[in-house]
Amino acid sequence: MTAPRAHSLDLDPERVANDLAALVLAVVELLRQLMERQAVRRFDEGTLSAEQQDRLGTALMLLDRRMDDLCAQHGLSRADLNLDLGPLGPLLADPEP
Repeated sequence: MTAPRAHSLDLDPERVANDLAALVLAVVELLRQLMERQAVRRFDEGTLSAEQQDRLGTALMLLDRRMDDLCAQHGLSRADLNLDLGPLGPLLADPEP
């Protein structure tokens, strides 16, 4: 007779897919935020031409919209993407609701 497993995993394929999508989107959101901060720094330093500012602003705006689309497609909000890193605090700087 075998003893019941104390720690069994429930690997529901749909939940695993949703969790994976949330993890991937969290990484993409982190990179988006880092790119946005870098762009703001470069704007403030005046190291970008007017054309570069326009292109960068447009690219960041489109990426932001695409993130909204992807979150909606997977039933997530930006706040859902913020991972708690314990003593280090939240992964994302300022998640949007």
